[in-house]
Amino acid sequence: MTVSVKQKNIVARPAMKNFLLLLLLVITPVKAEIYNINQLDLKQHQGKVVYLDFWASWCKPCQKSFPWMNSLLTKYPADNFTVITVNLDAESDAMHHFLGKVRADFDIYHDPSGQIAEKFEIEGMPTSYLIDASGKVVKKHIGFYIKKVDKYEREIEELL
Repeated sequence: MTVSVKQKNIVARPAMKNFLLLLLLVITPVKAEIYNINQLDLKQHQGKVVYLDFWASWCKPCQKSFPWMNSLLTKYPADNFTVITVNLDAESDAMHHFLGKVRADFDIYHDPSGQIAEKFEIEGMPTSYLIDASGKVVKKHIGFYIKKVDKYEREIEELL
């Protein structure tokens, strides 16, 4: 029995489509989940180094920090390190608009009232904290500067 090329393509297309979809799922990181700030429990992350970042949609340096924070998740092992961010926009629409333009592969907690930001005494945007595995804040950064990325990463690596 002979099978024409046309018949082979009919069979091959669904298999190829499934393969490509599976490949896309494997190589594409899962986008962030957005949580209510009341769900944030930093004690849940003890045993890990945590990069905690406070940001807002109107913050230009925040836009620059997101690709770098995404890269941290692939650079450092998930069992020892995580990135957690807290959005301070009063309106969730502003946060969602920002996230429609800027990729986030880490969890985001929405703090529209600024209750957690107040506890951390945020002085500017973005403000980030490096928290060691015991849960102690060891570094605070006000602003984000591309030229300081190597310094930020050395600080993380010293804690891992």
